[in-house]
Amino acid sequence: MRTAEPADAPAIARLVNDAFRSERFFIDADRTDSEKVSALLQKGKFLMLFEDDKLAGCIYTELRGERGYFGLLAVEPQHQRSGIGACLIAAAEQDCSAGGCRFMDLTFVNVRKELPAYYKRFGYVENGTLPFPADQVAKIPVHLVRMSKPL
Repeated sequence: MRTAEPADAPAIARLVNDAFRSERFFIDADRTDSEKVSALLQKGKFLMLFEDDKLAGCIYTELRGERGYFGLLAVEPQHQRSGIGACLIAAAEQDCSAGGCRFMDLTFVNVRKELPAYYKRFGYVENGTLPFPADQVAKIPVHLVRMSKPL
């Protein structure tokens, strides 16, 4: 595992878009692009996990005072359900804790019904909602669900 560098933005965008294909039922666009990944790298970092020298997963982390945030957890479709996601979540939590965070937050789109149970396995609890980003257009009404846990 290593921290992404600016030159990794295209590979991260490709991985995220492949991993988030399941969202096409509510949005007709790629999840991100190189420019958006580059912008995120100005505020936080991506942790990248490799298997056989190939990018197999990544996660975005950001320090927000005493609260850490992770998002864009992405695992290559053929590697999903292999433990890579759990490894990336643990790394993100460790990174934010080392950065002085006492809590960890994440958000996901409410129509991803499988995600609450997944994140609850790691100790996260739902604690609010947020509007769907204004720069994205969904085909159906959606919002973000926030989950958090103490570190």
